[in-house]
Amino acid sequence: MSKGEEKSGGVPRHLRISRPSDWVVRWAGLVKPKGTVLDVAAGGGRHARLFVDMGHSVTLIDRATEALSEFREHKHAEVIQADLEDGSPWQLGPLAGRRFDAVVVTNYLYRPIFENLIGCLEDGGVLIYETFARGNEAFARPRNPDHLLKSGELIERVSNKLQIVAYEHGLDETASCPGVISRICAIKDLGQGAREDLEPAPHDIS
Repeated sequence: MSKGEEKSGGVPRHLRISRPSDWVVRWAGLVKPKGTVLDVAAGGGRHARLFVDMGHSVTLIDRATEALSEFREHKHAEVIQADLEDGSPWQLGPLAGRRFDAVVVTNYLYRPIFENLIGCLEDGGVLIYETFARGNEAFARPRNPDHLLKSGELIERVSNKLQIVAYEHGLDETASCPGVISRICAIKDLGQGAREDLEPAPHDIS
């Protein structure tokens, strides 16, 4: 969620959502057992809870971490307070050199770090990304185009880097934050298949 997110009673909208995204739930099973997960712009930790309950170790990063107190002493969770938009070089930040079996991002977009998020993936790692897209300004915040994906932009950004398992774009009135949404699930396994052409093995989408 962008810095201009809607509030009710002083509580940002993303912190009032406790149920994990259906998109994240759908593809969470592609993360290898007991894998490491990076939850970007973790908010209130709704996706961290999902992955911890599945047996994964989760690193939660957000600009504000007051809502993540339940994870501070959890043996399978790490909370990092950091502003990924402060202009600091990625290689000097708290995630420098680190790799994860999954990177999860919802309701957040900061284009300058997109390549770094892909670079955080281990071989076979899963990117699960879902956020608002152009056209959402007619429904709710965010309305700033800096925080809204273009149609097909997620495909362009992972093209020739990750195998796309699933992609959706459109108006979703049933989402936890209804609006115009783009979402993708992609895996870092291009060129790692056993076939002569190295085409990666297909993943279960049922």
